[in-house]
Amino acid sequence: MTVTYVLDGSGIRSLDDFWRAVGEAVNGPGGYFGRNLDSFADCLGGGFGTPGDGDYTVEWRDHRISAEHLGHAETARRLESLLTRGHPSHRAGVRARLEDARAGRGPTLFDELVEIFEERVPGVLRLM
Repeated sequence: MTVTYVLDGSGIRSLDDFWRAVGEAVNGPGGYFGRNLDSFADCLGGGFGTPGDGDYTVEWRDHRISAEHLGHAETARRLESLLTRGHPSHRAGVRARLEDARAGRGPTLFDELVEIFEERVPGVLRLM
């Protein structure tokens, strides 16, 4: 039996909102399903609330609202924080991505999240 998890995109206005929404959709109030892109990818691989056989779907409703809020401005905000926390050897690449995000170029956080879904669990995500 396929399990369906629903993300309410109208309430996703930041990356922190996404972590909260996906955690609660999968694991209930206060639930965890990643707090950064790497841990999110790991959670999609199974064992963190989703059925082990991968028989589930994620409906991201009102995804266009999320896409707008997880766009270049939120991407730049995340990259700015990575500059202060990330490993020094990664700073040049982060700066280049930050410059692009500030100019409205390159992939957004929304794009990255969708890509992670497609790489880890192809066909599970339904944008609605």
